[in-house]
Amino acid sequence: MNNYSNDNSARRYKAHVSIVGTTQLHLRNPYIIAWWSAAFPGFGHLLLSKYLRGYALFIWEVAVNIKAHVNGAMIYSFQGNIDMAKEVLDTRWLLMYIPVYIFGIWDSYRTTVDMNKVYLLAERENHRFNSFALGALEINYLDKRNPMVAVMWSLLIPGLGQLYVHRILTALFIIIWLVVFYYCSHVQEAVVLLFLGQIKEATSVLKPEWLLFIPSHYGFAAYDCYINSIENNKLFEKELRNYLTENYQSERFRLLKGQKVE
Repeated sequence: MNNYSNDNSARRYKAHVSIVGTTQLHLRNPYIIAWWSAAFPGFGHLLLSKYLRGYALFIWEVAVNIKAHVNGAMIYSFQGNIDMAKEVLDTRWLLMYIPVYIFGIWDSYRTTVDMNKVYLLAERENHRFNSFALGALEINYLDKRNPMVAVMWSLLIPGLGQLYVHRILTALFIIIWLVVFYYCSHVQEAVVLLFLGQIKEATSVLKPEWLLFIPSHYGFAAYDCYINSIENNKLFEKELRNYLTENYQSERFRLLKGQKVE
């Protein structure tokens, strides 16, 4: 494959391959990105590879959610105990939580629309980009991955699917926070007690406020690695097609209304 570096000789690049992952532009549905931001602030930005913004919103969500007891109020609401839901909410933190939560949804939607426009311009420009990165710590290159294999690993342990498709930054972030959620929710202790048939003890040991973070974490990890597997496969095929066309296709080769003309 070609080994071109993104040296700012083009206005826009479709992708960049580095030792920590492959970052690329592709068309995304703004409503889906906004939905993930609503499910968990920061997830929408991580899907866009806007890591710093995504990390900031994610950490804010965890910290302020716990302080405001939002998850605790949700649990009481699910049980139909509205009075207790109102009682546990801490309005001092809640009033800070709401604006940032709405901002995350709005900003991820706006950014997706902008990045879709940039992708269309980059696709039209079709400038070369690096497809191979070799460093002292890692090697990364464009290759095809099986999306279902990525999902399978993510459902076992979130973050493994990202390692499979070589999204190192996202993988590390997901794995670290999975450990935090596991530890704080005591979910693994509850699973062991459940296997031992001690259902009441398993229920009592759980910390529901932390437990509610885990389903979103699993869902995001599976969706992120699935989508990126598909898009990386498309990028690999496009890059290989361009390389073969440039280096092996005859200059006299033409296609006219679906017919080859020599």
